[in-house]
Amino acid sequence: MNKFLKITMVLAIASCLILFNTSCGKKQEAKKEQRVEKVQTQTLKKELITRVIEYPTTLEGYEQMNVSPSITGIIEHIYVDVGSRVRAGQVLVRMDQNQLNTTKINLASTKTELNRIGTLKETGSASQQAYDQLKAQYDQLQQTLSFLENNTFVKAQFSGIISAKNYEDGEMYAGQPILTLTQIHQLKAFVSIPETFFPMVKPGMRVDIHSDIYPTQVFPSTIEQIYPTIDAGSHTFKAKLKIPNSREMIRPGMFVTTSLEMGKAETIVVPYQAVLKLQGSNERYIFLNNNGVAKRVTVELGQRFDENIEIISSEIKEGDEIIVAGQARLSDGVKIEVAKKKS
Repeated sequence: MNKFLKITMVLAIASCLILFNTSCGKKQEAKKEQRVEKVQTQTLKKELITRVIEYPTTLEGYEQMNVSPSITGIIEHIYVDVGSRVRAGQVLVRMDQNQLNTTKINLASTKTELNRIGTLKETGSASQQAYDQLKAQYDQLQQTLSFLENNTFVKAQFSGIISAKNYEDGEMYAGQPILTLTQIHQLKAFVSIPETFFPMVKPGMRVDIHSDIYPTQVFPSTIEQIYPTIDAGSHTFKAKLKIPNSREMIRPGMFVTTSLEMGKAETIVVPYQAVLKLQGSNERYIFLNNNGVAKRVTVELGQRFDENIEIISSEIKEGDEIIVAGQARLSDGVKIEVAKKKS
């Protein structure tokens, strides 16, 4: 009997708890339904804007040459130092000349022998085969001599400035570049542009370069080359910029911002504070007035204009009412009361 009473009491308590929770849930739901937030709204309108896309990048020398001879050995002499300005064709490094001198001697000896065999061939005292074999040896020595001359007396391939020096006279060269020659009177940079703009970006278009070091200066450049493929991961394509730098105010390695004007466009621009960000992600969203109820809409951000910003979404259109004040207290479906409507 006592056991029966205990079971009965437990069932009774459980029933009470269920009824209590159900009642509380209904009260909370009713409270949510009764919740009304006061907000301010603004009618969405399309505006004509100048489309400008901006991307950060790092400057590079338009040409860069690592002075790395194709032969190893002792470095006899380095003619320049870091900061030296050089012209195209100027000798930068002289390597050990033993191989070069030996090859010159062998070439001279082979030439003499080739002339002798040539004379004998004409009189029938030497075969054509013997002459051809010696001629092939002579031609090979000439190629070797040219190779050794280029790699013993290493010259600059273009005019520029020495930006690195890794050896001193008398040291053994083995792999690491002896010098680095960088062109700075003109520079280059690469930018990754969203695939959306691929049909609009053309070679020859002007791109402005901005540097925090020179806040009032604009450095013009042009798009020299557009890479033909789209990166599947980032959905961007690469463009190469050519940047004149006759005054040498900007240098390789500088971090800059590029801006490219893409013409006029009609788009929707709203106050920046009206756009909210989902915590823990890059998702941006706004709230619209949907017949007295807050409607949450995910948007993409476009160009920024001081306190305003372009928003992009297939769910918004001109004439919709965006909530511009009080939106931080809202959630999707909450009833709203428009206290003031901005023009």
